[in-house]
Amino acid sequence: MLNIVLEHAQKHQVQKVLAVHLEIGKLKDFDEEWIQQYFDYLSRGTLADGAKLKIEWIPVVLQCQACSHSFDVEIERLTEIQCPRCAATNCSMISGRDYRVKQIEVS
Repeated sequence: MLNIVLEHAQKHQVQKVLAVHLEIGKLKDFDEEWIQQYFDYLSRGTLADGAKLKIEWIPVVLQCQACSHSFDVEIERLTEIQCPRCAATNCSMISGRDYRVKQIEVS
């Protein structure tokens, strides 16, 4: 993630990265405080030194293979997957494991 931020910052001749907006799927086992501390450690002495991470948690979304209906599901209920429209149990994941840089705030 830091490499992506620094690459874009250098490409656009940015002087300072102020914040990094992330989209992270709820299935990722990340703690916001831990991510910020790790980012702070890795970014020391770079254009992103002191930048704040702003995290948007992306819901787990499944799609039914039988009727193509998409629906959100809570992590605790992943073992009991059933389409709310047709009751089929064969579903595939559309989102929930995502991890991407959405936006970079700069000066």
